Amino acid sequence: MEELDGEPAVTVIPGVNSKKNQMCFDWGPGEMLVCETSFSKKEKSEMVPSCPFIYIIRKDVDVYSQILRKLFNESHGIFLGLQRIDEELTGKSRKSHGRQFSSQVRGVTFVVLASLCPHQFIEVGWSLLPAGHLLLHLLDWVRLHVCEVDSLSADVLGSENPSNHDSFWNLGLGGMTSHGWSLPYTFATNPHLESLLKIMLGDEAALLEQKELLSNWYHFLVTRLLYSNPTVKPIDLHYYAQSSLDLFLGGESSPEPLDNILLAAFEFDIHQVIKECSIALSNWWFVAHLTDLLDHCKLLQSHNLYFGSNMREFLLLEYASGLFAHPSLWQLGVDYFDYCPKLGRVSLELHIERIPLNTEQKALKVLRICEQRQMTEQVRSICKILAMKAVRNNRLGSALSWSIRAKDAAFATLVSDRFLRDYCERGCFSDLDLIDNLGPAMMLSDRLTFLGKYREFHRMYGEKRFADAASLLLSLMTSGIAPRSFWMTLLTDALPLLEQKQVIFSAEQTYELMQCLEDLTSRRPVRGESDIQQLQDEDIETTKVEMLRLALARNLARAIIREGSLEGS
Repeated sequence: MEELDGEPAVTVIPGVNSKKNQMCFDWGPGEMLVCETSFSKKEKSEMVPSCPFIYIIRKDVDVYSQILRKLFNESHGIFLGLQRIDEELTGKSRKSHGRQFSSQVRGVTFVVLASLCPHQFIEVGWSLLPAGHLLLHLLDWVRLHVCEVDSLSADVLGSENPSNHDSFWNLGLGGMTSHGWSLPYTFATNPHLESLLKIMLGDEAALLEQKELLSNWYHFLVTRLLYSNPTVKPIDLHYYAQSSLDLFLGGESSPEPLDNILLAAFEFDIHQVIKECSIALSNWWFVAHLTDLLDHCKLLQSHNLYFGSNMREFLLLEYASGLFAHPSLWQLGVDYFDYCPKLGRVSLELHIERIPLNTEQKALKVLRICEQRQMTEQVRSICKILAMKAVRNNRLGSALSWSIRAKDAAFATLVSDRFLRDYCERGCFSDLDLIDNLGPAMMLSDRLTFLGKYREFHRMYGEKRFADAASLLLSLMTSGIAPRSFWMTLLTDALPLLEQKQVIFSAEQTYELMQCLEDLTSRRPVRGESDIQQLQDEDIETTKVEMLRLALARNLARAIIREGSLEGS
């Protein structure tokens, strides 16, 4: 890592030489792809990349931490609670509720991060603290951050003779500086007790002599205030903070990013706190929730950024985008996008399209989110993806259901053709319940209409409603709804009706069937040399045509005689 002054750290990718070769990169919603190109920065060189790898650089990798995942889930509930009561709050009630929600966030943070090293997180909330209890809050804060005293105490007190332990006096001094312990004012000649008394009198030199027992400058700050100015006012904190930092470091080292954050907090410079945290912290959780809380309490004078969003919304958008990089935390990100009035919906649409639909259960969850927000295009896209997956797995019923839900006429036609092809191969329909209950959905495409009507023909035939079945069959052919490739199947279905004892097709209907047969046979392509299978298929077709012509001729004769006798009577 290479640190730039006032800028985020630079991540160096092992094996990649950006000074020698040009780099190629592409941004994604939560990561970036980086690789070397074939173009060298030198004029005469071979066009071969020296590092033939593609690197995936992820941001917000903290979302994969099991401990932080609990933090994200708990703070999400607090965030939603704050948004839902915001409209009811005005004036003082806003600040009152702001302190309440601030306490909830701090409580969740302490519980969740108790197993982490305390130095890995910070708490900045001075503007929301009651002034009279400032030092008590500072003591609680430094106790949380300085865990050495507790471990040292357990070590010393657990020994056989604590008073003779090598760290006994270190424990006394360290305990005073972080807990405000008091010891008897006896044995003044003892140098250790003398140091304790000087510290209690606020002697900064004596306190600095114990510098090795103080883990950091703000540990020194709180101890200094405890014994020199316990009634310090918030407005004076920045003076003590800066001087404590200077005294503690003594010019031997430079302030770290956390130091800059705390100095800005002690100065009540909210915007600088947010800026420093955005640079130093590895994710957007803290700044997003802090900014949102301050904005609801009307403590943040925000301004619109050049791309149309204010600071609160920008940080919430960044945080939500990071959540979408996680396979399950993306659901939390949806709610954060919902409460970004300007760019939230657009961002949600872009991110939700990139969620991998690994299972149907996950797809249904994403679909429900889109439908609740009237995201029509995303609903269609998801349904189409699921329909395509179902077709690849030969689950035609599911594919047809998804294509209908997507209102995709082209895909519904494709799936209907698959149903018809399966019928021709197997002689029966699959997913009858779905086809029988298409209802108005069959009007989505002509092929789907034909599928539904053709199934209705079979149902009528099974119910022995031969006249209705015959009329429907003929109308499917003459109306042009039936694909020409399926005409032979329909004509073959007419054979049992033509052979019934009772005349089903009238003379006029028979003429129409004969015309359909002639149109079909006259437009057959002339084939060249054929293999044995093709010849056998052609023989079968020829036999069908001859049977149909014979059956149609017989039925026409019977229909003419029947209709003539009816007219004569």
